[in-house]
Amino acid sequence: MDEEYDAIVLGTGLKECILSGMLSVSGKKVLHVDRNKYYGGESASITPLEELFTRFGAPSPDESYGRGRDWNVDLIPKFLMANGSLVKLLIHTGVTRYLEFKSVEGSYVYKGGKISKVPVDQKEALASDLMGMFEKRRFRNFLIYVQDIREDDPKSWKDIDPNTCTMQQVYEKFGLDKNTQDFTGHALALYRDDEYLNEPAIQTIRRIKLYSDSLARYGKSPYLYPMYGLGELPQGFARLSAIYGGTYMLDKPIDEIVMENGQVVGVRSGEEVAKCKQVYCDPSYVPDKVKKTGQVIRCICLMDHPISNTRDALSTQIIIPQKQVGRKSDIYVSLVSYTHQVAAKGWFVAMVSTTVETDNPEAEIKPGLDLLGPIRQKFVSVSDYYEPTDDGLKSQIFISASYDATTHFETTCLDVLDIFRRGTGEDFDFSKVKLDLGDEEQ
Repeated sequence: MDEEYDAIVLGTGLKECILSGMLSVSGKKVLHVDRNKYYGGESASITPLEELFTRFGAPSPDESYGRGRDWNVDLIPKFLMANGSLVKLLIHTGVTRYLEFKSVEGSYVYKGGKISKVPVDQKEALASDLMGMFEKRRFRNFLIYVQDIREDDPKSWKDIDPNTCTMQQVYEKFGLDKNTQDFTGHALALYRDDEYLNEPAIQTIRRIKLYSDSLARYGKSPYLYPMYGLGELPQGFARLSAIYGGTYMLDKPIDEIVMENGQVVGVRSGEEVAKCKQVYCDPSYVPDKVKKTGQVIRCICLMDHPISNTRDALSTQIIIPQKQVGRKSDIYVSLVSYTHQVAAKGWFVAMVSTTVETDNPEAEIKPGLDLLGPIRQKFVSVSDYYEPTDDGLKSQIFISASYDATTHFETTCLDVLDIFRRGTGEDFDFSKVKLDLGDEEQ
């Protein structure tokens, strides 16, 4: 360990692994350390199943759950948008050669106590049970407008400048009612609250396009999920890092981040000191440089059946927009199963998560749990959400935020790209990335 590195990355959570891969690929000498014996930090996959039960203090699972080693349960499951930033970053770093993806079968939204498929094109809009007949036409016109917009061609804007108009104004222009605005903003554009309504419309339009472009790639939903769970991602990055001369060390306690004149110069573990110019880490390594800004509740549910009204989908995402249940933030439900090799045959793993708003978080996720039907085993956790107190430019310590309640990776990627920009002084150039996941990952 007593060497000099361009960067030391602390923690093998997903954000740290992506950053480590991006830095390695751009020619930096990277040391990547984790105090745990396993990869993934807070975003680990737990296997065998017995370990999950032990972790949450539950009695051991009985034989009905099948073989324990057939389970890989993500503590923080998230889906990848097929055309989204994370897939582009994975392809750019070359880590996709170690991973196999499967598309998620359904994407649903909750309205008035029941769930409906998220409509994304004109045909689906007209068949959707989310809207009455006249509203369907208005929504169809809105979708055509979004799909036809090209940012560099003002003629395609049709008298609505998306750079100056707010999203609220665009909705009003098309006469869309509150319910339609709700599922458009939360289930298509994937916003977590309604602040986007007062922002320039172009941001929402880009997000809706991302959803429909992603859907077009694999057909059933815009989402992908890796076989064997998200725990495969950090391990893929560890292999990648080795190719570029990076070093990974697990089970290595971090005793001190060594500073000189307010700037990081190294990391100490026991008697060993590794010198470096920069440190990238998650909040748990620098409790004095982060602030708690909220909490997230997550409930992992093991079930022996799919979610009803999802056409027996073996994997799906359901978004419950805040207004539908009188909240300030959305509730997210995700489902994966044995088809992704994350559970024994015939078993399903659901997750319900949201941002905590009251002092009774378990009651807050009830609308999500109620959609699931009978649950064989529940594991509830409430995690603090931390953000860095500064941008790291002075100290050269760049800290990721905790993982939020969303069931997709778009917010995670925004954080990674922001850290990359602060750490390297330049924006990540997506134009270098050739988007080709190959044919084997359908």
